[in-house]
Amino acid sequence: MRGILVSSTVAACAAALALPFLATPSSASSSTHDPGVTARSVPGSTQSLPLVPLRGPGHGGSHAKGHGKNRTAGPEPTSTEQGLPQMEVKPFSLVGIVWDDAAAELRGHAQVRTRPVGSRDWADWQEVSTHDDDRPDTDSTEARAGRLRGSTAPLWVGASDAIQVRVRPDAASGRTPGGSLPAGMRLELVDPGVDRARSAAPPVPSENELAASAANVPLAPLGATEIPALGKPESEGDVEHTGVGELPADDEEDGYPADSDDPDDSDRPGSADGGRYVGPRPRIVTRAGWGADESLRESGFSYTGAVRAAFVHHTASGNRYSCSQSASVIRGIYRYHVVSSGWRDLGYNFLIDKCGTVYEGRSGGVARPVKGAHTLGFNSNSMGIAVLGTYGTTNPSNAAVDAVADLTAWKLGLFGANPAGTTSLVSGGGNLFKKGTKVRLKVISGHRDGFSTECPGDRLYRKLGTARSVAARLQGR
Repeated sequence: MRGILVSSTVAACAAALALPFLATPSSASSSTHDPGVTARSVPGSTQSLPLVPLRGPGHGGSHAKGHGKNRTAGPEPTSTEQGLPQMEVKPFSLVGIVWDDAAAELRGHAQVRTRPVGSRDWADWQEVSTHDDDRPDTDSTEARAGRLRGSTAPLWVGASDAIQVRVRPDAASGRTPGGSLPAGMRLELVDPGVDRARSAAPPVPSENELAASAANVPLAPLGATEIPALGKPESEGDVEHTGVGELPADDEEDGYPADSDDPDDSDRPGSADGGRYVGPRPRIVTRAGWGADESLRESGFSYTGAVRAAFVHHTASGNRYSCSQSASVIRGIYRYHVVSSGWRDLGYNFLIDKCGTVYEGRSGGVARPVKGAHTLGFNSNSMGIAVLGTYGTTNPSNAAVDAVADLTAWKLGLFGANPAGTTSLVSGGGNLFKKGTKVRLKVISGHRDGFSTECPGDRLYRKLGTARSVAARLQGR
């Protein structure tokens, strides 16, 4: 069950909207990058190329053709290596691999190497993380829509115009003697578009644009590119804007009820003491601020009952980005989740870059219990926070860890959750806990606590204890 949070008052204001909106591309199906148009009108694009059997080291089959909507069927499962030979393509900055069956696993190693735009030299081979556990719950409304595909993590490679790919099955883990690869593998090359400029005479915003912005009113005015930071006393008033008890939730529909033995239940929204443990609200860049193309996502929003836990992730997209590129990285991940993987919207509720900037993720309102697609089995009654980068062997920045603490102190506080405490959630089904299992988890958990995965990387996972203690202190506990 979904609802669009656009009141009649907000809708009436739309025609006379004085605050400029970012221009929105006219079509979600664009598959080309036209450098001749103005910066604010470049929506980005996706090229989709079927992988082919490779005949030997450094060689491949015939050149794959087709991009955007013109997808061709991939090969049947095979024990041979698949990939693409060196080939020039339209400019892109983010890469990933998808396949037909969302339930199938890519058991093997995927590597790419790219050539930067304007260069004759190829970059070194890079590993693409083959995990696909950041995704909607199996029985959720989002999954039942039938559009989901299996997918690797996206990898940010920077502006490039040539690529080579190889995917090798892991013989030790395959079901056949030589290992097997999932059917219909395709390479997804994502151009996130150019950071869009403000327009002096903006067009009337689309329904999706208006709805996404209206969901954050009154924390910020319509069209705002950021939600301002607030001190603790002022932030306590944000409890009134969670929408608990008023929003259509799809937990009953999906069959994943939450249960909690949290001793701080008395502090949940609506109680006499609700709000006293809300931490200061951090500054949050809105979807308009990072340039979300709202025409890509499904209309309406999906909500859960409450936010009783936060799962921390890394995007596994690599660390080769600057903070000035963060918005582009997020636009790339958003397009990869929706266009390539078949999700209704960006999976994470929030994203944080290496400079500690917090970004709004899945649409529906930053203070509200928006149901994300981030932790298979535990997307209900939780939120997903993704730190941009890969943190298996690289330490996250202090700014990023501080931002995790700041964000959780505020958002968990709106729902009475103690960042240093524990809570119980009921599993929707995953590789660690069977569906229906009541699981005791830390209120701030790593992705690996709910699913067998390396996410959020050893180095970031080790910092979660610090985030918990700092967040609890910011709440005044």
